[in-house]
Amino acid sequence: MAAASVRSLPAASTQQALGCPSLFLLVLIGALVPVVPTGALVSTAAVVAFHQTAPFSLALVFVTASAAAFLGDAALYWLGRRGLRSKNGSRWLEAIRSRAPQERLEQAQGKLADHNVAVLVLSRLVPAGRIPVMLACLLAEWPLRRFSRGNFPACLAWAATYQMIGILGGSLFPEPWEGVLVAVGLTVLISVVPGLVRRMR
Repeated sequence: MAAASVRSLPAASTQQALGCPSLFLLVLIGALVPVVPTGALVSTAAVVAFHQTAPFSLALVFVTASAAAFLGDAALYWLGRRGLRSKNGSRWLEAIRSRAPQERLEQAQGKLADHNVAVLVLSRLVPAGRIPVMLACLLAEWPLRRFSRGNFPACLAWAATYQMIGILGGSLFPEPWEGVLVAVGLTVLISVVPGLVRRMR
């Protein structure tokens, strides 16, 4: 038993070495191009880390995901600010605008005026809430430093939430693939249900 555990350590370390850079890159891309299901990626990585014997696997997933989300958001916000200052705008600013319907933008602007930085934290946790709030911050001409101060705890809360979904899925089943299915199903459900409720209203 002890020999098997020792043999599994190098394999787990190899998975970490390959998995963390991949997770970082995918979450970073997902922050810049909001079509990649980054929440599902984090939950899946958390399931795999939960079943690994290597130390600090879950901590590495948390740090990697939150850092990638923060840097991706900062880069997208910086690109958006450049677009606002440009006479012709930019494709990045247009991409942000296209994903922020006018009604959602007006709601985000009202909440931003009332609650300031706290709205950023909630925007990361609400499905499809990040982009309207980011655009509201851009239109309010928040400097990057101010946006980043509010976005840092938002990214931490986001990474922790989706990691907990992964840990829940991983703890329910002995096989990692079963936990991955549950985690992905939960993240898809979380992202789809609010939109369905809004359409029904």
